[in-house]
Amino acid sequence: MIRIKDVLKELEQYAPLPLQESFDNAGVQVGDVNQLATGALLCLDVTEEVVDEAIEMGCNLIISHHPLAFKAFKSLTGSTYIERCMIKACKYGLVIYAAHTNLDNAAGGVNFRLAELIGLENVRVLSPQKGALLKLVTFVPEVYAELVRTTLFNAGAGTVGAYDSCSFNLAGKGTFRAGEGTNPFCGEVGELHVEREIRIETILPAFRKSTITRALLSVHPYEEPVFDFYPLNNTWDQVGSGIVGELPEEEDELVFLQRIKDLFQVGCVKHSAFTGKPIREVALCGGSGAFLIKDAIAYGADVFITGEAKYNDFYDVEDRILLAVIGHYESEVCTKDIFYNIISKKFPTFAVHFSNVNSNPVKYL
Repeated sequence: MIRIKDVLKELEQYAPLPLQESFDNAGVQVGDVNQLATGALLCLDVTEEVVDEAIEMGCNLIISHHPLAFKAFKSLTGSTYIERCMIKACKYGLVIYAAHTNLDNAAGGVNFRLAELIGLENVRVLSPQKGALLKLVTFVPEVYAELVRTTLFNAGAGTVGAYDSCSFNLAGKGTFRAGEGTNPFCGEVGELHVEREIRIETILPAFRKSTITRALLSVHPYEEPVFDFYPLNNTWDQVGSGIVGELPEEEDELVFLQRIKDLFQVGCVKHSAFTGKPIREVALCGGSGAFLIKDAIAYGADVFITGEAKYNDFYDVEDRILLAVIGHYESEVCTKDIFYNIISKKFPTFAVHFSNVNSNPVKYL
């Protein structure tokens, strides 16, 4: 039997909630995650039509990209569609969950999916997260070094790009004198002791600090383990905003935009003036990604694709880059595919449905 919390655990392993931006409200919006899951409905936005659809299908879990509740409630009276969705979810025992900017920022998230659809190669993050990594240093008796290293790696430490189990190890001697009332692992109370130790250094995401600390303490033999966390200025190149990649071959600007229009089935592609240069280097960010235009220009991309941009953005790019706007909904509707792949891989027999509701609030003539 699958519980809702089991399904959400898989999503959060792929897109951990700490990766979300400070303004966001990803995670459980409403409902009891401990109940058995009867089915999941996948959508981009939660609307009243989507909630009714879930009830009709017998799904007690709705997974959306955009959070239903961005702001705190002072009351639930049904005065807005958001409040009505919340009330109905409570009435019918539904859980509503959102994976928003955490999925945008995750490796293999929204922007990676867009890059895959366009056919980009050599894909990498346009604006990697900063200040998101820590270095852990600890000192362990030689005979326990392997156990401690393995435990740290299993808890999520030691990953650098496509490499895992990364650490540096240096042999040395540690000294200590156990005081009264202690129970030292080695040495005698009141006597200075010298122990052959291994200094272990490894790297970890800052949000895993608590988990890795618990893992370390669970296997370290000392009564008072010594360990230090150091903040790093390194960028986390696998996590962050936007994507850059290369087309296999150069494409004419008009031909490329026409392909993008057809690929994403958009009503129109708004774009800046053509630069007169072929397209090879492509930068993109689904949703409201205009804040990355300067990064795309600095990188040297030929085009920047996003879901929304302001009027002046089309002026400000001048002839430095081609700006293409395909619509917020259109640039992120692929999130349903990501949700489906994550869940069905772990729970192949679990009922997962794509919402048939077009929740795009923008209409085209």
